[in-house]
Amino acid sequence: MKLSKRIKTTIFVAVLFIIWYIITELGMVSTYILPSPKKVIDSFYKMLLSGEIFEDIYISFIRVLKGFFIATFFAFILAMVRIIRPKWSDYYESILQFMKNVPPLSLISLLILWFGIGETTKIAIIVLTSFFPIYLNTVKGFVSCDKKLLEVGQIYGYNKVNSFFRIMLPFAMSDILVGMRIGLGYSWRAIISAEMIAASTGLGHMILFAQQMSRTDKVIVGIIVIGVVGYITDRLFALIINKSLKGTETNGWD
Repeated sequence: MKLSKRIKTTIFVAVLFIIWYIITELGMVSTYILPSPKKVIDSFYKMLLSGEIFEDIYISFIRVLKGFFIATFFAFILAMVRIIRPKWSDYYESILQFMKNVPPLSLISLLILWFGIGETTKIAIIVLTSFFPIYLNTVKGFVSCDKKLLEVGQIYGYNKVNSFFRIMLPFAMSDILVGMRIGLGYSWRAIISAEMIAASTGLGHMILFAQQMSRTDKVIVGIIVIGVVGYITDRLFALIINKSLKGTETNGWD
């Protein structure tokens, strides 16, 4: 009998949990470095009861959504301009290629000097991190449009704008949505780093504060929560992609 993917995943997680339990019970590593599963679960339960974990999740989630949608908006606009008005893109394309190679975290100090440690800095880091996978996938979708479809549009008298919205945009939707899904994952990675440096709330700050207090159990709780929340948002976005494209999209990492 073949085992489903979920069962296999459950078995793997259970094995890791058992190994973790055995290592801590036998005292193979210090509990300061690796606390027992029971201690981690107890800490998580206390954080659930106090509600602090939900507050941190909510704050980080809102920041991610804001940065992600801002990045998506500008990525789409600039990609559209590049296709409809190629000469206009000459003004900014080189700058984008330059910024693509600059790690967003390297700009944190500069952003803090400009905007302080408020929301603007954290959202700016998310935008800078998630923008490029969305932009590059969107451009890829547009430029890979079937030339024969564009020729048909010309026969019907479509100009560049009409061809873009009626032919290229539907054709590129698959690449756009996949780029957005990648960008969403990048957003979660960015917000945690930003909150560790320039925040007093959120999951990243919670992990940093727990580390400063030598609470390895809470650090592990934070890591697990980030992974779970990120996984859930990714799966929800994958569901949206599947519904939007009627199950026609496959990308190898569903």
